[in-house]
Amino acid sequence: MYDELVSVVILNWNGKAFIQGCIESVLGQDYKNMEIIVVDNASTDGSPDMIESEYKDVVLLRNKDNLGFGGGNDVGIKYAHGDYIVMLNNDTELDKSCISEMKKAIEKDEKYGSCASKIYLKFEEDTLDAAGIVVYPDGLSIGRGRLERGYLYNKEEEVFCASDCCCMYRRAMLEDIKLHTFDEYYDCDFFAYADETDIGWRAQIRGWRCIFTPKAKVYHMHSASAGTYSPFKAFLVERNRIWLQIKSFPLLLLIYGQFFTLARYFYQAYGAFFGKGASGEFSREHSKTELIEVLLKVYASAIKGMPRMLRKRREIQQKRLASTGDMLKLLNVYGIKTKDISLRG
Repeated sequence: MYDELVSVVILNWNGKAFIQGCIESVLGQDYKNMEIIVVDNASTDGSPDMIESEYKDVVLLRNKDNLGFGGGNDVGIKYAHGDYIVMLNNDTELDKSCISEMKKAIEKDEKYGSCASKIYLKFEEDTLDAAGIVVYPDGLSIGRGRLERGYLYNKEEEVFCASDCCCMYRRAMLEDIKLHTFDEYYDCDFFAYADETDIGWRAQIRGWRCIFTPKAKVYHMHSASAGTYSPFKAFLVERNRIWLQIKSFPLLLLIYGQFFTLARYFYQAYGAFFGKGASGEFSREHSKTELIEVLLKVYASAIKGMPRMLRKRREIQQKRLASTGDMLKLLNVYGIKTKDISLRG
């Protein structure tokens, strides 16, 4: 295997409690031709000073403000020199061969623009966070196999897209789907959540594919930075999936997706009242009234940002190679049922 440079981009925000474990696991990889880039999003916990002091071989890029997941990662990608770029959450720890296994898998076919790793929940025995991403017709997505046993996902196969918790991208793919008008790889308006699904749709409609390899293992402290069921997270997840639809979906698929949104809301309302799934957990930690308030804020923000999304839509649709039929096939092959996405944790 030819040892091309791999750039590892780790986004940090107040990760002092766990980022050392992440960096140490990257330094311990059996793939050695790497540059490690930590992008700090204006942390206040002393973590950037600690990184600068203890890890001389790590490039530390300090943002003056918190640019969010997309904006922060854009900074790292623009600095990176590698033809392959690994995106990595600061609350992860990698198996020793994780990066080399992702690289082996992505190099098996030139159409593979990304590689998904097998992501376990760190403190749950043999329990998955994600083995790639599955998608829903209204733009929502969830980790493939989330909360299922890891041994059920031991086959190397194509998936819709990779979770940015830990994945590898070809630079060529990122350049191909980049929003050149806005100079963005990620959609910086998203701030956080749905970023990888947005990239996944932009890649799929340009003809790129994603390969999942179970040999690339990573352990994740899920939502260690933002909180598992916070109103902020709920707001961003729902708002961003609307913007994703507007940007990437043709008109027929946009209309089609609204029926699935209504069905999902029905199941999520059921979950909120009977303590099932993420909406049930949210209602236990907060209140049903607050859940409704979040939803109102979602649509207000989505409408406010619509002019920007429509400008991005024009650029994406002009470059789209997949037909509406092709995209429906993607939803059929890589989709998740309404009840499953609505009531899963």
